[in-house]
Amino acid sequence: MMAMLGVFMALALILGTANAVSLGAVSTEGGMVQGRSHSIGLFRYMDVFKGIPFAATPGKFQKPVPHPGWSGVLSTTSFGNKCMQLNTFATDVEGSEDCLFLNMWVPHGSSVSTNLPVMVYIYGGGFLLGSSQSTSFMSSYLYDGQQIADRGNVIVVTFNYRVGSLGFLSSGDADLPGNYGLWDQHAAIAWVHRNIRNFGGNPDNITIFGESAGGVSVGLQILSPQNKGLIRRAISQSGVALCPWAVNRNPRQYAEEIARKVGCPTDSGMVACLRMTDAKTLTLAGDVDMITSASEPMIQNLSLFPVVDGDFLPGEPDTLFGNAADIDYIAGVNDMDGHIFATLDVPSVNVPLLPTSVEEVRALSASFSESRGIDAGIATFDEYTFSWGSNPSETDIKKTAVELETDYIFLVPTQTSLYLHSDHAVSGRTYSYLFSEPSRMPVYPLWMGADHADDLQYVFGEPFNNPLIYFPRHREVSDHLISYWTNFAQTGDPNNGESTVPVAWPEFASSGHQYLEINSSMSSSSVKQMLKTRKVYYWTRVFASYPVVKKN
Repeated sequence: MMAMLGVFMALALILGTANAVSLGAVSTEGGMVQGRSHSIGLFRYMDVFKGIPFAATPGKFQKPVPHPGWSGVLSTTSFGNKCMQLNTFATDVEGSEDCLFLNMWVPHGSSVSTNLPVMVYIYGGGFLLGSSQSTSFMSSYLYDGQQIADRGNVIVVTFNYRVGSLGFLSSGDADLPGNYGLWDQHAAIAWVHRNIRNFGGNPDNITIFGESAGGVSVGLQILSPQNKGLIRRAISQSGVALCPWAVNRNPRQYAEEIARKVGCPTDSGMVACLRMTDAKTLTLAGDVDMITSASEPMIQNLSLFPVVDGDFLPGEPDTLFGNAADIDYIAGVNDMDGHIFATLDVPSVNVPLLPTSVEEVRALSASFSESRGIDAGIATFDEYTFSWGSNPSETDIKKTAVELETDYIFLVPTQTSLYLHSDHAVSGRTYSYLFSEPSRMPVYPLWMGADHADDLQYVFGEPFNNPLIYFPRHREVSDHLISYWTNFAQTGDPNNGESTVPVAWPEFASSGHQYLEINSSMSSSSVKQMLKTRKVYYWTRVFASYPVVKKN
C-alpha cells in the first residue's frame, strides 16, 4: 500500500508541475501577453500563444504599421481574425480587416527553453485565401505547430497576411503599388526577429517555410532587400519566386476589371475611387472564374499576385538571387503537384471510364505556350508525347496531362530557382527534394502520386495527432519530414541536428545536382540526381528560344 501511495505521490508531483515549466506572461513591444501552457509528455511542456498582434489594423492599400500597444496582460489563447477573403463558394466574405495576428508554439524540457531555432510558416491559398491556422483537420487545425515544435525542439510561428484585393490589388504604379500581403509577411518576420528572444528563441536563427503561394512568398521574402539580416534559412514547398503565376506583370488590366465591377472609373480617378470603396465590395470583386478547360487553364485565371513594385521587389525575381547568397535554402515539389489543376482543366483525368482525349493534351500544351506562339505550342506537345508511340493508353494520356501541369506550374521553376540560388550562393547551402508519398484520396486513380498540398499533413504531424486514420508508414513519412526540416532549421544541414534521419541528403550542387526523394520507403537509392533534366532543358532553353508574342 505504501509503495502504491508513493507512486501516486510521484505522479501527482509530475502532473502538479506540468505548468511550472512555462514562460508565464511575456513582454513584447506592444505589451505583456499570456498564453496557455500544458504538459505534452514526461518532462516535456508547451507554451502556446494565439492571436498576438504583430501590427495595427492595416489601412486600406497601405503598408502595415506597428501596433499601438495595450495595457495590462493580453490573453492570447485563441486565434485572431483571419484576413478578409471570399468564402468557399465566393458568395460572401469572411474574416476581418483587423487581422494581423500571429501564433506561437514554444517547447520546454525540464527547464524553460532559451536560444531555440525559430520556424515561421507562411500559408498558401493562391494569394486569395488562407489563414494562420487553416481549416480544422480532424481533431486539430492543420497548421497547429505543436508536433513540429515538440519533435524538433524549435519554436513554430504562424501568422495572417492580407489576401485577395486587399492584399494584392495594384495599379502598376506608385498610386496603388500593391504587395500589401508581402509587406504583412515582412512585418511578421521582423516582429519575430525583434521579440522572439523573450519567448526563448534565437533571433539570429529564423527559418521561414511555406507551401504553394506560401512557398512563392518564401522565395520572394528571401529575394527582397527589405529582409536583409532577418532570415537565416528558408524552405519553399511546391512554389517558388519563379513560378509563372508568382508575379503579375500586367496588374493595371486586372485593377481596371475590379474597378468596373465596383463602379469606379478606369481613368485617373480609379485609385481614389477604389480607396473609397468598402473592403467587402472590393473583396467580392476579386473572385476567380472557376469555369476552366484545357484551353483556358485555372492557373491563368488567377490575377491577384505580387508585382515588381520597385520597392519590396526592386526587379524581376530572377535578378535578385544575390540577396539570398547567405541564406540556406531547401526547395522541392510533390511528384504530381499539378494533379489538382489538371483535374479542374481536364476533368476526365480522374474518371476511370471517361477517356482523356489527345486534343485536350494538345490544347493544354498550346495554352501554356501561348506567350511564345503556335510553334512553341506544337513543340511543347511533341516534347510531352514523344514517348507515347502510335497508340497511347488511357493512363499514358491522363498522366501526361498531370505531368505537363506539374512541370509548368511547379517543377521546372523550382529547379531553375535551385540552380540560381546555388550559382549565387556565398555561404548559403542549397537542397532539392521530390516528395512522392502516394495520395490517400480513395477516389484518385491507382497511378496517382503525391498531389498538391499532400505534404502538409506530414510536415505538421497529423499522423501523430490522429493515429487511428493513418498507417505506420505515414508516421514514418511525417517523422522524416519533421526531422529534415527541423535539423535544417537548427544547423542549415537537414542531416545534422537533434533528430535522426533515414538517409543522408547531399547538397544540390555537391555532385551532379542531387536531390532526395522523400516517401515511406527511403534507402540509399532515394538520393538521385538531375531531376527531370530533359524537361527543365526544354522549358528553360528550347521553349525560351521562341520569340515572345506581343498581345494586341
